[in-house]
Amino acid sequence: MFEGFETARIDVGEASVFVRFGGDGPPVVLLHGHPRTSATWHRVAPLLVRAGHTVVCPDLRGYGRSRGPRFTDDHAGYSKRAVAGDVVAVMRRLGHRRFALAGHDRGGSVALRLALDHPGAASRVAFVDCLPLTEHLSRITLEFATQWWHWFFFAQPGTPERVITADPDSWYQGDPESMGRENHDEWRRATRDPDVVRAMLEDYRAGLTVDRRHEEADRAAGARVTCPALVLWSLRDDLEDLYADPVAIWDRWADDVRGHGIDSGHHVAEEAPEALASALTGFLRPDPGGRRTAP
Repeated sequence: MFEGFETARIDVGEASVFVRFGGDGPPVVLLHGHPRTSATWHRVAPLLVRAGHTVVCPDLRGYGRSRGPRFTDDHAGYSKRAVAGDVVAVMRRLGHRRFALAGHDRGGSVALRLALDHPGAASRVAFVDCLPLTEHLSRITLEFATQWWHWFFFAQPGTPERVITADPDSWYQGDPESMGRENHDEWRRATRDPDVVRAMLEDYRAGLTVDRRHEEADRAAGARVTCPALVLWSLRDDLEDLYADPVAIWDRWADDVRGHGIDSGHHVAEEAPEALASALTGFLRPDPGGRRTAP
């Protein structure tokens, strides 16, 4: 995986971030979701390098080989605000003060927080298979509660850790054929680590508490994503079924947003890497007038 890429572990204060980076050109950060690591991008990252980008793939705080602070009752150490700060710090250490980013699933929540908290750092942002957390929570239906019940299970104290670590392979059910063997093996090592499992649960606990409050404060203050935004979703997952038009929801949060679906299941970087890379490179590519185009 990631031929030609370098790896580093970067100390950003209360966290230590494992990161892969390679290529040359305008920088783009790829943020994975739950329960993956940065290895989920192993089929997409080389395509973006080939298209002329520097590509940076970190493990989010607490996931994979990254480590965060001690766990606290307020879950603030694993808030999206804290993780977005990690990404900005890592990019500065790598020499990039302004960059594009794409976030999938929970990584999309980090991308939103980064674009709102650090507008000078984000040049473009792509949200893949995600909505703002409060948009989900304000639209809870029987269908949502049935399909996304794990959000509320993960929020319970203590019990999810015992259930998951008792048999992580059965809980997560990774497929080495669809994921790629090396990606699968890295992911399996991570999900068998009790500290990683706890950190991933803290991500969800923060989502329903401190992250929710941050988003509610953003809405009350009228904060918006000011850089161009691209919304992508998997046609064989449930985002469109639940919400009809994800772009219309993101339009409440971003000044310049467009998007479309991709024929894939939820883990689009593994299942449809060419389509995803094509959408991202089209979004990032400058046109002859110096602007940037989107599909």
